[in-house]
Amino acid sequence: MTSKPIIALDFPSKLDVEEFLSEFTEPLFLKVGMELFYQEGPELVQTLNHYGHDIFLDLKLHDIPNTVESAMRRIAELGVDMVNVHAAGGLAMMEAAKRGLAGSGTKLIAVTQLTSTSEEQMQQEQLISVSLEQSVLHYAKLAKQAGLDGVVCSVHEAKAIGVACGEDFLRVTPGIRPAASESHDQKRIATPKDAKAQGSTHIVVGRAITRSENPQKSYDYINGEWSGRL
Repeated sequence: MTSKPIIALDFPSKLDVEEFLSEFTEPLFLKVGMELFYQEGPELVQTLNHYGHDIFLDLKLHDIPNTVESAMRRIAELGVDMVNVHAAGGLAMMEAAKRGLAGSGTKLIAVTQLTSTSEEQMQQEQLISVSLEQSVLHYAKLAKQAGLDGVVCSVHEAKAIGVACGEDFLRVTPGIRPAASESHDQKRIATPKDAKAQGSTHIVVGRAITRSENPQKSYDYINGEWSGRL
């Protein structure tokens, strides 16, 4: 399963989003993260839905099960296509999140380890003694057990997760950019072609498109590489 690239709307306001989207003529798959959602709220999501865009609401919920379930009931009303939680919140929390979305068509995925996290950081700061890949795979299996639709992971773990959790289990991979682009604050990155070859089902692209001098051209190139046309 592949889909069009998810564009991370890493902007501070609705006006910035509108200016960016004016460069495009077709519906897109857009990621609304915490900064933008906390500034503009549900109204922005509703506006983007109105214009036919698919929405990944990237809020990374991580709280006690009851709180997350209640929050997901509100999110279910927004009609977004995808939302996420932190797998580190545990099995009960992920099951509660799934209950909160019951009856909606929203896909629920779990963050395993952030693409800004190195193995050294994970072991020293989180006191997780296994390898980064083992930690990600463990969280993916836990998300599968909780009934979730997939996980956020790096490209480097996508293939192993597909083997362990099934090819229908979503592997949404951030840190995607063309070979010549800067890595910025992400450590585990890959090109769209790498992502496709290594088992990603969805890719998330931010500054390589949003900070491009020609966003439409950059998007078309990345989409072409991702879809195998280039």
